[in-house]
Amino acid sequence: MTDSPITDPKALRALSHPVRWKLLTLLTDEGPSTATQCSVRVGESVASCSYHLNMLAKYGFVVEVEGPGRQKPWRIVNRHQSITTEGLEGEAALAAETAALAFLDQEFERTRERMRQYDHLPADWREHVGITGATAFLTPEELKQAQEELRAVMYRFEQRVENPELRPENSKPVRFFLSATISPE
Repeated sequence: MTDSPITDPKALRALSHPVRWKLLTLLTDEGPSTATQCSVRVGESVASCSYHLNMLAKYGFVVEVEGPGRQKPWRIVNRHQSITTEGLEGEAALAAETAALAFLDQEFERTRERMRQYDHLPADWREHVGITGATAFLTPEELKQAQEELRAVMYRFEQRVENPELRPENSKPVRFFLSATISPE
């Protein structure tokens, strides 16, 4: 499941701020939230969250939806963002690289924070979470196939994110992060 890569330099620059990635992650993982709710979860002021949510909305990453009373929660537009420098030049390529690095920084910080909590997890969870790495010698075709298979596993339970009623008892949000890189020659 891949979407067309984002190529607009301004939209890519909108993704280069770490608070915006935190907000996108929050809305992706937890569903629609107000700026006030986001503030509590990401540790930023309501004004800061509101500003960054409006910037994300300007480029079509989030939208306001109807909420109870006067509340106007924000909702993610697309759960999957595709960022690459391929086919881009100059400012657009630099913006794509910066946005991708901001995503990686946020993802690594998220992983570090969760690993700091490892000792506080129940035993039945501790034996299954962790970090692993592997090196394999693959052809481009084999890498493509491996990524497709891994993504299928990662997205198998995706409906549970948007539909809480599908979540089994004792389920928790589990984050998968796939990275495939080639060693420099």
